[in-house]
Amino acid sequence: MAELTFGLYHAGQVVQAAPAGASAYVAYHHGYQSGDYYQVTVERTPAYLVAQFDPALAPALVYLTEPTWRFDIPVNDLREWPYPESAFAGRNHYASVRYATADEIAARRNLALNSHDLRQAQSVYPHASANAETRGEYVFYARNAIDGYVANENHGNWPFQSWGIDQREDAELTIDFGRPVTIDTAVITLRADYPHDTYWTDGRLSFSDGSEEAITMAKTAAAQRYTFTPRTVTWIKLNQLKRALGTEYFPALTELAVYGQEAK
Repeated sequence: MAELTFGLYHAGQVVQAAPAGASAYVAYHHGYQSGDYYQVTVERTPAYLVAQFDPALAPALVYLTEPTWRFDIPVNDLREWPYPESAFAGRNHYASVRYATADEIAARRNLALNSHDLRQAQSVYPHASANAETRGEYVFYARNAIDGYVANENHGNWPFQSWGIDQREDAELTIDFGRPVTIDTAVITLRADYPHDTYWTDGRLSFSDGSEEAITMAKTAAAQRYTFTPRTVTWIKLNQLKRALGTEYFPALTELAVYGQEAK
């Protein structure tokens, strides 16, 4: 069975490491410092892992295309704004990682979901990116749209983090899967802090295969589901967003879920 190595690092030096194996954990009894990070190294890629680097975060099924995954631990404002209050805080920490099972990989699921996505993530998927993020603030990063939280009756700190578009009319959000997947459903949860917020009436889902789906949206806090002919793609993009006529406020996205399976 393939093995992985896992440890907590600071400035390139090992702080605490786990024995190599198909799964590993680190139990650390000190506060994190700026510059601390977890690092996973796998024997070969691509690899599917299930990671949970803090008990306050949901486990994430991620896809690696490079042997080493570095996860920079959020500290200070980056920790306090878009994460649960207890996440990465205090002096008692537990982080774990393992190879995903064949059943987990094959299951139909939300292929966009990644509670451990980071803005600067590379070669770890799914990954969200955007051409606009309101004032560059953590609570409006693109990664908030795939973190699994759908609280949307307010805006700002967790659990109301969202993707904010910085009032850009050309704003677009991309979710990169890192490999071919077959998808047939998207679920959009708009931020609904009305009347502070407005909403989009129309938009488009664009796909890596060159196809598109026009969508319409309603002023609602409820999740809005869109089904389409199954297609095998490596990314999906939400774009051509049209704000409701006569409004000057702030449309934003709380969550974008994309359902399907690994491409056969």
